[in-house]
Amino acid sequence: MNTRTPRSTSGVFRAEGPRPSFGGSRSLPAGKAGKPFGGKTAFAGKPSYGKSSFSSRGNTGSRKPQGRGGRRGPSFERIDVSRFIRKAEKVEMKPYVATHTFADFPFDPILQENIAKKGFTNPMPIQDQAIRTVLEGKDLFGLANTGTGKTAAFLLPLIQKVIEDRSQKIIILAPTRELALQIEEELFQITPGLRIYGGIAVGGLPIGKQIAAIKRGINFLVGTPGRVKDLIDRKIISLNTFQTIVLDEADRMLDMGFRDEMEDIMKGMPEGRHTLFFSATLSPEIKKLSEKFLSHPTFISVVIRDTSKNVDQDVIRAKREEKIDKLHNVLIEKDSEKVLIFRETKRDVDKLEAELKARGFKVAGIHGDKRSRERIRTLDSFKENKIQALIATDVAARGLDIPNVTHVINYDLPQSYDTYVHRIGRTGRGNQTGKALTFVPH
Repeated sequence: MNTRTPRSTSGVFRAEGPRPSFGGSRSLPAGKAGKPFGGKTAFAGKPSYGKSSFSSRGNTGSRKPQGRGGRRGPSFERIDVSRFIRKAEKVEMKPYVATHTFADFPFDPILQENIAKKGFTNPMPIQDQAIRTVLEGKDLFGLANTGTGKTAAFLLPLIQKVIEDRSQKIIILAPTRELALQIEEELFQITPGLRIYGGIAVGGLPIGKQIAAIKRGINFLVGTPGRVKDLIDRKIISLNTFQTIVLDEADRMLDMGFRDEMEDIMKGMPEGRHTLFFSATLSPEIKKLSEKFLSHPTFISVVIRDTSKNVDQDVIRAKREEKIDKLHNVLIEKDSEKVLIFRETKRDVDKLEAELKARGFKVAGIHGDKRSRERIRTLDSFKENKIQALIATDVAARGLDIPNVTHVINYDLPQSYDTYVHRIGRTGRGNQTGKALTFVPH
């Protein structure tokens, strides 16, 4: 693979080679039709544990993260404490047998070479099932957990789409700047030698450099809904020049209050746009949004099981003044090698970070008020095991690829059981077993 030039903060990347001349098109290769939207899918049901319940309403001063599209007050679900207690199950999963290899897909030879250099041979389930559908230009609803390989499932066929028609432009929306930057990084890694250009549009990085990159000409724009809408309002982005949109982690974007931005962006695109919609859940809101904006989509689901089955779950009962000491005791245990700690508010993240550093622990915190460069450095340090614990708001609960997390600790109670499942899904990935501990009032 070609050597990459150092990342700048300009928000633009490119593969080596001359700038492309736009224009000219060829039809996309045909493939086999996928499963029709609305087909039957098996979902793991939530367990039922007794009748006693606990209200997390005691967590004061917290609210769901907000996008510019809406304002909501705190909304807490009454959660039975016993749902936080469960032994990990050793479930033997039959290995998925792909119907294709990557070599079977009609990709450009240079793209095939880049795929091989990445070490990809057999597609993951969502890649195996989605790539042909995207190549055919069909709308897609992908129901997929984080970590299932869905980024490559849409990037690879869309890169081929640009190779065949250099006038193609694609918007990829993600709920957080970290996920957007992660998508941008993966896009760069599989485009050397292809003369494909992309830009980033997220808050926390210099907007002037992002604008300059867009004006120079891009094929892919990866961004968060708020910043993309801002650039549209400034008339930097003309939606009628984009033919394809990807909504990654659409349910998370709705949770963060980005409904208005998402709808405005999709409405502003040309009629007959190509829409790819990915979500980890199929809530009534997600179903309604998908029905409104997808046209005869193919439905693909790789939600095979409740990911929390790989996680040993337990509670720690503690009075408020006892919590920090009990957390200390967890962190000094031998197996607490890579710990993700969730707090509800930014202020509480900073407070706990300071308290744990004072006790000699190598920790760092991330939340929405941290500068992007600082958040990126912190995440890299955590991934590289330079710090033992990462303290975060729910911005880190979904979409980030953080390998080998040994523990997830809910220092503050989650607002809903779904939030709890998303949090603990950061551990017990693949065939590994993780631990989740939730502090509850004594």
